[in-house]
Amino acid sequence: MRYILRNLGFYLLAFWASITLNFMLPRFMPGDPVSRMFARSQSQMQPEQIDQLRRLFGLDHRPMWQQYLDYVKDVCTGHMGISISRFPTPVSEVIASQIGWTLLLGGTALVIAVVIGNLLGILAAWRRGGVLDSVFPPLLVLAGSFPYFWLAMGALYLFGMTLGWFPMRHAFDVGFSPDLSWAFLSNAASHLVLPALTIVLVSIGGWMLGMRNTMIATVAEDYITMAEAKGLSPSRIMFRYAARNAMLPSVTNFGMALGFVVGGALLTEVVFAYPGVGFQLLAAVQGLDYPLMQGIFLTITAAVLVANFLVDLVHVRLDPRVRVR
Repeated sequence: MRYILRNLGFYLLAFWASITLNFMLPRFMPGDPVSRMFARSQSQMQPEQIDQLRRLFGLDHRPMWQQYLDYVKDVCTGHMGISISRFPTPVSEVIASQIGWTLLLGGTALVIAVVIGNLLGILAAWRRGGVLDSVFPPLLVLAGSFPYFWLAMGALYLFGMTLGWFPMRHAFDVGFSPDLSWAFLSNAASHLVLPALTIVLVSIGGWMLGMRNTMIATVAEDYITMAEAKGLSPSRIMFRYAARNAMLPSVTNFGMALGFVVGGALLTEVVFAYPGVGFQLLAAVQGLDYPLMQGIFLTITAAVLVANFLVDLVHVRLDPRVRVR
């Protein structure tokens, strides 16, 4: 319990530091969002309108410490400001409308890559020197060396434009409204295949090699030799003894990757015009939408911290040595 509470304190401290940096960085940048909106309006805004916008975005002439306290209060209550590029929609609503698609795309690709990659790594290490161990690692490393956007454009051209097997853009066809009907779910799944496939192809090699290397070290342990001497079945030794202990680094990596899923596969979402957080972040950067950028960065940071804290809890459950320490 003391271990969990100590780690929770560290994560809360890290979250406070991220809030502080998120508050300070836009204020250190030259210019401000209101000046950009004034330039867009071709100097048609009145001075009182400019003052109102500065108060709305927290950029008025109040002392910095007062702006900081108000910002922390707003973050703790879920209010992240008003989006400039989608004015007057609140930032929280913009992120909420996009984050579901990012979690669907990134989460699906991550789970598939982790399950298949770890399973291939376990089998390759257990049958070291076999066909699986000799052929798959270099092929998957080669696939992982290509950038996301290159594979995305290749898959889009081959399977979308040339063969016409899958849709080419967006998360669902025009005319569908998001619901839980079979027609909409099947349509959304068909749009998900190509972007998820490109992410899986790039990332699966790393998961396989990581598990393979850890599994090789685990198989050489004395308790594996003892299990073999007892006459246990190879499948039980492989999964219950070797793979279970070799999974601990993968659990940590999975937690970190799960947190970064919220950030979205930016380039993949851009290529497929997939309406996720990554695509929205690009639009926010292009439009100098500081409140939306701050909200997305803070959401990504919170997701990473929460995912890592959950991994710590899982480690306490899986590794008795952590509980003893």
